[in-house]
Amino acid sequence: MSERTLNNLSAKVGKLLEKNGLMMATAESCTGGGVAQAVTEIAGSSAWFDRAFVTYSNEAKMEMLGVRSNSLDSFGAVSEEVAQEMVLGAVEHSAAQIAVSITGIAGPGGGSEDKPVGTVCFAVAFNTELIQVQRCVFAGERGEVRNQSVCHALQLIEKYIENK
Repeated sequence: MSERTLNNLSAKVGKLLEKNGLMMATAESCTGGGVAQAVTEIAGSSAWFDRAFVTYSNEAKMEMLGVRSNSLDSFGAVSEEVAQEMVLGAVEHSAAQIAVSITGIAGPGGGSEDKPVGTVCFAVAFNTELIQVQRCVFAGERGEVRNQSVCHALQLIEKYIENK
């Protein structure tokens, strides 16, 4: 997705959030704060974007978001289960009503047969309710996987608010 298209998507999500009186938070791992970067490019985003948790390490996931060490040991950092705990932690530790989490393997290394490079898990929560958990496999180099993940996370928020 081009920078202009990403900017348009971020602006659209912002308008939807503001129209509905909602604040958003993110819990990001493989994107390294890419969603937060995209949405804070929009002037006035402080009206609808609360905060981002960039939890690249497992320790950060546990300390900042309350991800359980048992979940990390049992399922791995890149799993639907961890994405779910991340997003619920983001809502709990912020003033946001809606949050998205992203954890994945952007590459070039780190993949396996079960979780190849490009595997990314997402979760969306509204207040304390888990709305959606999803696993995707994106193609491309590291930057492309990260860009696709940022766009996908924003699209998940957009679709949820539009259908709410």
